[in-house]
Amino acid sequence: MMGERKPVTVGELATQFLMQAGGGPEAQTEINRFVRWLGGGRQVDRLSSHEVAGYIDHMGTTTTDLLRKLEPVKLFLAYAKKEGYTATNLGVNLRPKKGAPKATLSLAKQATVEREYMTEEGYRGLVEELESLKAQRPRIAEALRLAMADKDFRENAPLDAARDHQAHVEARIRELEALLNRAEVTRAEEPEAARAALGSTVVLIDESGGEMQFTLVHPHEASPVQGKVSIASPTGKAVFGRVAGDQVSVTAPAGVLRYRIEAVEPGA
Repeated sequence: MMGERKPVTVGELATQFLMQAGGGPEAQTEINRFVRWLGGGRQVDRLSSHEVAGYIDHMGTTTTDLLRKLEPVKLFLAYAKKEGYTATNLGVNLRPKKGAPKATLSLAKQATVEREYMTEEGYRGLVEELESLKAQRPRIAEALRLAMADKDFRENAPLDAARDHQAHVEARIRELEALLNRAEVTRAEEPEAARAALGSTVVLIDESGGEMQFTLVHPHEASPVQGKVSIASPTGKAVFGRVAGDQVSVTAPAGVLRYRIEAVEPGA
């Protein structure tokens, strides 16, 4: 029963879930993003359905693969209910609003002409990933050929696995090709401007004197482990275009977080 459970924070439960369920880098990224937005120190049993539902708005309407990104978060929230930390499965609140599919398709169509700004490092990383995926095609084709040699298709697990892998790889190839076609590599502003831009390293000081340092990057390059923060995130939006000495505020479910920009260093 939930009442018999010792209170646990969102961050603690996320770590527990990832250790047990795994899920790969993408799932970890999405769950960690959700935890940062919600507040890792929040008690799980005090979360509300309204707060969780608000996460979709935080992700932005330009997310063309919204359902795929929400899936790991839904599994995490279902796990919280299963383990007795929440009274209900809060993941059911992560539903796109009515009319979202049409808007998503429209935005996806617009994306064919919109530019995607990213750092040179991020661009190179996407190119390398694309080349690596294309290099897998011959091996995937061979795996399919061998699996299809088994004429009994009714219970051919290797064939199903090979087809699923091929579909996943081809979908990612198409995604990367479309992204790179829209990509525009940008360089940070000149030192004299000292404004936070794509590629800039920013140092923030919170009200308690704590320091946070990160590099502003395109959403596809975001990596908390590497200290790379998306310009589309609440923190990224708050500091983008600002200079050292400015006061900024970041809104989170737990309240408004206030920082002073201690330094802005343009990227290489």
